[in-house]
Amino acid sequence: MPVGSPRANGNSAAIARRFLAKAEGLNAETRTFELNRLTYRGCQGCYGCKSAADHCVLADDLTQVLEVVKEADVVVYASPVYYGDITAQLKGFMDRTFSYLVPDYETNTQPTRLPPGKNLLFILTQGDPDPEHFADIFPRYEYFLKWGAFAQIRLVRACGVGGEGAADVPPDVLFQAEEVASRFCER
Repeated sequence: MPVGSPRANGNSAAIARRFLAKAEGLNAETRTFELNRLTYRGCQGCYGCKSAADHCVLADDLTQVLEVVKEADVVVYASPVYYGDITAQLKGFMDRTFSYLVPDYETNTQPTRLPPGKNLLFILTQGDPDPEHFADIFPRYEYFLKWGAFAQIRLVRACGVGGEGAADVPPDVLFQAEEVASRFCER
């Protein structure tokens, strides 16, 4: 699970931890990657993943994350909203997932190299309490995620949370994360 928050104890990370705790309770194996602690570059637009290899040709700390996400049945992307979008940390990771797409992804009926049937939870938190603000973020990314072999893509979003302290996520939002874990991880 790539966590895009620079705060390990922030709101988006707290929601992700609640999801993981429930998933682990259902006997799922979990992995978490705090992107802010890794050293990596964004996509270089080199198209090496479309011509020379079937994976991202950059060798850095994201190499392992990309491989783990590729093999996972369930994926969680978590980010606070910074300046009207996901964090640069998560955006850099997501740009590198371009390597999952086959060379003719725009016309291919199977545009991804990912195994089919994965599930994805997208977690967004924002300090602004108005849910109309930044409501465009998830639909924008969902458009691209649909190329990624995800059977289900769910959003858990918390508005009006933030600040510099410890996480302050409403209980109903944490419950939503648990519900998604139950749906995604029960066998």
